[in-house]
Amino acid sequence: MAKHIVLIHGAFCGGWCFADIMPVFAERGWSCEAPDLPYHVPGPKRKPAPLLAKQSVADYTRDMAEFVKRLPEPPVIIGHSMGGLIAQQLAAQGLAKALVLFAPAPPWGVLPSTEEEMNLAKGLMQASPFWDKALNPSFDVAKGDSLASLDADGQRRIFDMFSAESGLALFELFFWMFDKQRTIAVDEANVTCPVLVVAGSEDKVISAVTCRKVAALYANATFEEAAGRGHFLIMEEGAPALAGHCADWLAKVVTN
Repeated sequence: MAKHIVLIHGAFCGGWCFADIMPVFAERGWSCEAPDLPYHVPGPKRKPAPLLAKQSVADYTRDMAEFVKRLPEPPVIIGHSMGGLIAQQLAAQGLAKALVLFAPAPPWGVLPSTEEEMNLAKGLMQASPFWDKALNPSFDVAKGDSLASLDADGQRRIFDMFSAESGLALFELFFWMFDKQRTIAVDEANVTCPVLVVAGSEDKVISAVTCRKVAALYANATFEEAAGRGHFLIMEEGAPALAGHCADWLAKVVTN
């Protein structure tokens, strides 16, 4: 039996963010691949690729669909943050055997649940028109939200691998109500595979409340809240143990 896992990263990141958890799945017999989304070049000091500003979430999903379709059968798809939203869209296309979603970005129609989530959108609004440019990450912002649950050394180490991100993609994620194309919509009824949603109880970017709403969209979903973990739970202390728990879940739900 072919056992394939494709891991999809979130905004400002790359496939490198799964380095702590991929070995755990590999030890369980899974073949793991973590491709970079288009034009995501590690290092915040690097000049963004000119075409990054034009990338939509739809482009990311299309690119990942092409990647997945090269495999002999639908893989398990693991997604973090924005990658979790892309994973949901791929599952709705019948391209996933199962989903493991770490702090997944919610699809079109799911409102933010906390003041911290709303403050992220307000921060983007202060960036002037941002939807037609590539945005570089800010360490001051990251250490207060996505990296808030790591120690200072971990925050700097991970941030130094961040890339620029498409303002258009961020607009589609945070201001979906103004997007006539409904770019981040998911046909929920078509997501029939098993889904595991894992939320950090201390996540300041996508709260556990919002993640629970995501799980509630799907008929075959399980929700779990990881106590004390934040948004970057895939690289926080104890990430391998968390991955092992997810691998145990996969062993129960993936039978062929």
